[in-house]
Amino acid sequence: MGLAAAGPLVVPATAAPSGATATAGDVTGLTRSGNTFTVTTSSGAKARVVVARADIFRLWLSPAGTFTDDPAGSDLAVTTDFGSVPTTHTDAGAYHRITTGSMSIRVNKRPLRFSVYRADDTTPVWQESRPTSWTGNRTTQYLARGADEQFYGTGLRLGAWALRDRTVPIAVDNKWRENDNASPAPFYMSTNGYGVMRNTWAPGSYGFNAPTTLTHDEKRFDAWYFTGDSLKSVLDAYTDVSGKPFMAPMWGFELGNADCFNASNPDYQGDHDRPRHRTTPDVVGYAADARAADMPSGWFLPNDGYGCGYTAPLKQTVDALRAKGFQTGLWTSTGLGSITDEVGTAGSRAVKTDVAWIGSGYKYAFDGVRQAVEGIEKNSDARRFVWTVDGWAGTQRNAVVWTGDTYGTWDDMRWHVPAITGAGLSALNYAAGDIDGIFGGSPKTYTRDLQWKAFTPAFMTMSGWGAVNPAAGYHDKQPWRFAEPYLSINRKYLQLKMRLMPYLYTMSRVAHETGVPSTRAMVLEYPDDPVARGNATSGQFMAGDSLLVAPVVSDTTVRDGIHLPAGTWTDYWTGRTYQGPGRLDGYRAPLDTLPLFVKGGGIVPMWPQMNHTGEKPVSTLTYDIHPRGASSFSLYEDDGRTRAHESGAYARQRVDVTAPTAGTGTVTVSVGAPTGSYAGKPASRGYEFTLHVASAPTALTVDGAVLPRLTSKAAYDSAATGWFYDPADRSGILWARTGTKAGAFTLSATGTAVPATEPLPPVPTAVPPARSAAAR
Repeated sequence: MGLAAAGPLVVPATAAPSGATATAGDVTGLTRSGNTFTVTTSSGAKARVVVARADIFRLWLSPAGTFTDDPAGSDLAVTTDFGSVPTTHTDAGAYHRITTGSMSIRVNKRPLRFSVYRADDTTPVWQESRPTSWTGNRTTQYLARGADEQFYGTGLRLGAWALRDRTVPIAVDNKWRENDNASPAPFYMSTNGYGVMRNTWAPGSYGFNAPTTLTHDEKRFDAWYFTGDSLKSVLDAYTDVSGKPFMAPMWGFELGNADCFNASNPDYQGDHDRPRHRTTPDVVGYAADARAADMPSGWFLPNDGYGCGYTAPLKQTVDALRAKGFQTGLWTSTGLGSITDEVGTAGSRAVKTDVAWIGSGYKYAFDGVRQAVEGIEKNSDARRFVWTVDGWAGTQRNAVVWTGDTYGTWDDMRWHVPAITGAGLSALNYAAGDIDGIFGGSPKTYTRDLQWKAFTPAFMTMSGWGAVNPAAGYHDKQPWRFAEPYLSINRKYLQLKMRLMPYLYTMSRVAHETGVPSTRAMVLEYPDDPVARGNATSGQFMAGDSLLVAPVVSDTTVRDGIHLPAGTWTDYWTGRTYQGPGRLDGYRAPLDTLPLFVKGGGIVPMWPQMNHTGEKPVSTLTYDIHPRGASSFSLYEDDGRTRAHESGAYARQRVDVTAPTAGTGTVTVSVGAPTGSYAGKPASRGYEFTLHVASAPTALTVDGAVLPRLTSKAAYDSAATGWFYDPADRSGILWARTGTKAGAFTLSATGTAVPATEPLPPVPTAVPPARSAAAR
């Protein structure tokens, strides 16, 4: 039995409206109290504009003329007071104008319609094409659509993330198939430079057509608007109001595994005879298998509800897993009645909610997640780490959202790439789908799916729900229980993710501070690239600011249609460097190769190889650098486990690189002293640099002192300081060790060359629209 069987029936958001359609009519007056402007109308309806910040305001339309009906309260808009805002009001005749330093809001009088302009009062941001209307149970806003305006958002939508000409249900259905919303959010943003969050729990539907129609099933209109000069600034403003993405514990970035290990329980609804899954302590055997296989993995959920439960005492299992470097969470289908003991006494540290009790969604699911967060944080010093479906606006501050009960097929993998990427366009930094789904699967689909998901912040495999009679080499969904070559490929990508931990952790700190996700649709990094704006790039993404990932989602060894934006892009595996913009076809991608490119100027911090956080000290930090022009990176570090970072217990280290944009010159790496403090911060550490350059330098110095050149890679590996250039390693790698450092220092490589670039075919002038699911 899968979770889908337990999902409740949900009334769709397309139920027929009741009653006649009405509008507010004409404006009869406008009064001001501070930065709250109240509009009266000929119908008796009232509107309220509340300016919260120069770039943020709330628009509330009440057909009844009262402002007491606020079902969302402070759940969705958690911060609304940003201090005083200089605001002016003028009567311009045909409309009232409310002006801040960032925008001009127009209240058109006959009939009442709203529009927003930039501070110049001439550049439109959005405009109502007709008055907002309502029936007895539905309210709709109508906006004019720009000639090339594109739209993004609506939560974790299972499919394409560029939404122009699409109608998207903002509703829970628990079907988890393409074009459904696993965790809808009443939020979207536009390339016109604005976003909007409807302040409601009611389901709805957004039609991004001409006109754009925005509907929710309630007789009221209540929305927060955010204006900005970029999509990133809109996400920042949206999350200033609705809450920043939470900061997951470091072990939460490692692979998780959910399964029933208590199958002997008579109440269990699955297979009672599963070997090595008889009682909960059996999970420890799987943890031992992972470590014996040298396979990175960080946490288990040894409980899946549906009669499984866990064998008491739970603490025995939690302690045994922790001794092997694993944290423990619980997946419950029954609620949170025992969470105080599970967290405070037994030491569990994660919760996975279930549709069996939160499946009705909306506020009920939102409150269930909040209770799970409180269960962890009120009973330990740990950070929240909750997985859920049926999220909503604001869920980004509390939980990982995942795609529900999906299948281990190439087609499911195809739409998972834009789904997880697109979730970030609603500030959902932690979005995931079960590796190879919960049903079906194969060694190939598992391996390909794990490859690209290793570049997202949180990922998990769901064991025990795969093939009933597994094929040779496919025992279940733990990555260490596969035959070769799948075993080694799984290890390769899990090890790479562990080495990338400081980079990915820093990217999630960026999300925590700005709302900009770690897994980024191409449009976030390249908003002026016409190809990046649409679904032609929905099959690829940026992992942070430097890594471009182009997953292989079909049974092939050749990847076509990789879009490389303007700039230079170096193949991570071969070192070949391309000059964008352009399209790369025919990329050789055998099963062990994920198409992966590094942006010119990329600076990627890396840990030593380890199988779980804390397995060994980070005695040497590596900076993997692709010099090209001027670039910088600000490394973020904290204790990785507690909430002390919320009180300022963290450190940063800035690295600046200057290099030629082409040809030969000097590459300079300026490493700043780490600033700030946290428990466990090292007083000093060693540094290694891997510089991707096309020739050996004539000299390499650290703070002006010559670093010795070594004659072989073996000699370099055994030396504390020195450098070695290998022209055969990925088209040229300059390896350099500086020894232990406590403060700032500068490394300079003179007389070296940045890699030459290969041209790409020009970007086509017309990008064909993405095919619909029905056409596939």
